[in-house]
Amino acid sequence: MPVAHDGLSAKLIERAGFRAVQVGGFAVAGARHGLPDVDLTHYAERHAAVKDIMAATALPIMVDADDGYGDVKNVTHTMRGYLALGIQGLFIEDQQAPKECGHMEGKKVVPIEQMVAKIKAAVAAREKREFFILARTDAIEPEGIDAAIERGEKYLKAGADGVYVEGPTSEEQLKRIGKAFKGEHLATSVLENGGKTPWLTPEEFGDLGYTMILYPTTLLFRATRALQQAAKDLRAGKPLDADDSVSMKEFLQIVELNHWQEIEKKFAPND
Repeated sequence: MPVAHDGLSAKLIERAGFRAVQVGGFAVAGARHGLPDVDLTHYAERHAAVKDIMAATALPIMVDADDGYGDVKNVTHTMRGYLALGIQGLFIEDQQAPKECGHMEGKKVVPIEQMVAKIKAAVAAREKREFFILARTDAIEPEGIDAAIERGEKYLKAGADGVYVEGPTSEEQLKRIGKAFKGEHLATSVLENGGKTPWLTPEEFGDLGYTMILYPTTLLFRATRALQQAAKDLRAGKPLDADDSVSMKEFLQIVELNHWQEIEKKFAPND
């Protein structure tokens, strides 16, 4: 499940053949606001990004809802807002505010009881509707892998549909987590080119018991390098290299110009 940070990236993910898309905090903060993922943006900014992305793709959407943006009443408000919007799922995490990217150092986690209460509030806010609630734990770094596994088990008992263990640093840790949650919906993330979790193929993750792999930075990092190079070349007076870009025709196909022109032909009044 790659992360989309805007409508265009969501369209490209869909065209590549993926079956779902995530809207992640790291990518939205970086691409939409030019900020690091250190708790500078919250529910309103993420909600606005999700609305744009929903309008651009028919794929199911999983939203990074950070820590729920407060206590149990904030989690309830967040759940209700996203249910009304029409997405298919979200995850909340057990980091202590101010939270930050899960692959950064110095994270702290809230007491287990506090996170369990948030999960119960999210489940209650769902009101038996079809909506996937993923509980994320960031406890590996501050408390160790045994504590992270214990937290995941308690989050599942509280009603979460799946557990997301953030920040495994080795294949051995990935194996231990996969074994502990065998048969459950289990997620992790691979932050390429600088993250903590080693790269495995989707098939290898599946063999270990993982059912959802999140890629928070893959599209973002590649797009950033391309934009960086384009700006550099333009400043140097170099023309656009056709081999390193899409053409006007290709871009208009991606943004579905023909679709909108057909609507205009069908409904616009004739002269």
